[in-house]
Amino acid sequence: MTNKHMRQAKIKEIINTTDISSQEDLLQYLIKEGFETTQATLSRDLHEIGIIRIPHGDGFKYVFHQTDNPEALKNIIGMEIINVTHNESTVVVKTMPGRAQGVGIYLDKIRENHILGTVAGDDTIIIIPDSHDNIDILVEKIKSVMI
Repeated sequence: MTNKHMRQAKIKEIINTTDISSQEDLLQYLIKEGFETTQATLSRDLHEIGIIRIPHGDGFKYVFHQTDNPEALKNIIGMEIINVTHNESTVVVKTMPGRAQGVGIYLDKIRENHILGTVAGDDTIIIIPDSHDNIDILVEKIKSVMI
């Protein structure tokens, strides 16, 4: 088993047995288990495994993406989006603090989303559309997710 597969297996185990609220916390658990990794690698691992961060109590926690209940996930994502704006070439989505990456992953997975790519920070997502002609369609699709 490669180091990547062993690390991802450990991530799954930690997520299944512990409430993890941040990548920093997860990174500390991995270090305690002997896995030296970077935040960027951890972020890619979470995306590949299908782990997302959802509101939980007074904070957040990481869980496995629930593909069997897309409406529930859509509602959660919709609560995390604050605003959608655009200019002639780019769409910008403002989210609750700490939620841009999770929302970005969700938007990347929408079928026929007209998105070439997303770049997510802490509370802002920059979206590059597939065509300037599709910006209005993309903005309306994102706004339809908002609650």
